[in-house]
Amino acid sequence: MRRENVNDLTAFIAVARERSFTKAAAKLQVSQSALSYTIRTLEERLGLRLLTRTTRSVSMTDAGERLLRSIGPRFDEIESEISALSELRDKPAGTIRITTVEHAADTILWPATAKLLAAYPDINVEIVSDYSVTDIVAERYDAGVRLGEQVDKDMIAVRIGPDIRMTVVGAPSYFKRRAMPLNPQDLTEHSCINLRLPTHGAFYAWEFRKGRRELKVRVQGRVAFNTIAKIQDAALKGLGLGYLPEDQVEAAIKSGRLVRVLADWCPPRPGYHLYYPSRRQLSPAFSLLVDSLRHRTQN
Repeated sequence: MRRENVNDLTAFIAVARERSFTKAAAKLQVSQSALSYTIRTLEERLGLRLLTRTTRSVSMTDAGERLLRSIGPRFDEIESEISALSELRDKPAGTIRITTVEHAADTILWPATAKLLAAYPDINVEIVSDYSVTDIVAERYDAGVRLGEQVDKDMIAVRIGPDIRMTVVGAPSYFKRRAMPLNPQDLTEHSCINLRLPTHGAFYAWEFRKGRRELKVRVQGRVAFNTIAKIQDAALKGLGLGYLPEDQVEAAIKSGRLVRVLADWCPPRPGYHLYYPSRRQLSPAFSLLVDSLRHRTQN
């Protein structure tokens, strides 16, 4: 339907319900002459008289009554839905979909989101853990969380966590059987616990940097998981070396249950960032989430 046809029907509904061109024109914020012309044009296009006009009143013909009964409720539904959308603009509500990695979800994203959900009952959140770099636009996510160096330059990025350091660890029982690796290449001689990337089906390549030298090592071992919690558990059981976030294993290192190796090859990296495509028309719910995460970074 052409836009002017919709406008004509809107004008007809206003006149029919107000039973007055004067009141309908004021409601639609148009002149009476313009409104009269619109109704006349609609009637000519339909080939039917819809309204009977006198100097004192306006009434509907049978055709006008039928048209109002059929289209009036539908236009009311449209107005109701538009009104509901307007409320979303002003009220924190709706669903936020975020792709993240497991460690960021556990340590930063979920703690902040849980507080938000408790305070705002009309907000819904979907958090999906995935270690690949996801195209958030194509996959219809509102935002993603990744390390700063993984975020595309064309994205808006908000830092939500401190620098992060990965570390290679093994149990003392493991090192009773194996010599400690002195450089990343030595890992090819060790039993390592792999992280399976769910999206691509491949194993994650362990990343190292020392000065300007960067290495990626594809390790081998007897077990593999798709969660870092299981990798830590396997490392504690002496089943191999694990490559894990330092804060995840810090307590175990301090207690002597795990031993850190290759520390000089694991410098700090830019911490987690929340990223999204545009600053335009952010929903109140999403703006609240961004603010809560940014505030957490400052603590």
